[in-house]
Amino acid sequence: MIRGINHITLAVKDIEKSFEFYKDILGLKPVAKWKNGAYLTAADTWIALNLYPKVADAKRTDYSHIAFTCNSSDYQSLRTRLLKYGCVEWSENESDGDSFYFLDPDGHKLEIHVGDLESRLKNMHDKPWEKFEYY
Repeated sequence: MIRGINHITLAVKDIEKSFEFYKDILGLKPVAKWKNGAYLTAADTWIALNLYPKVADAKRTDYSHIAFTCNSSDYQSLRTRLLKYGCVEWSENESDGDSFYFLDPDGHKLEIHVGDLESRLKNMHDKPWEKFEYY
């Protein structure tokens, strides 16, 4: 039985650049770093960065991405910091709550989002023209 997400591993071309991005720009907590990798945490989620020089240059065109939670009070300053850093926006927000969809230095699709599953379900419930099945 699955109990949760253990960790998320991202292949990166440059450990130093990616470590600084996730630590200084996104604000993840650094745990350990070595020549070919690094560990950081986002609240209780463990993020692993692994050096992989052959990171795919081809970009995914689907909606698959990793979303990080941020407080409403931090959203605008974090979005501004990401844009100032040079992050490319890969999608516009069409969901409830503030969201900014951006690429990390290796092209991984990420999102910062204000809200949680409860607020998302409430928003869906408020759309009577949609038919949702809840469990």
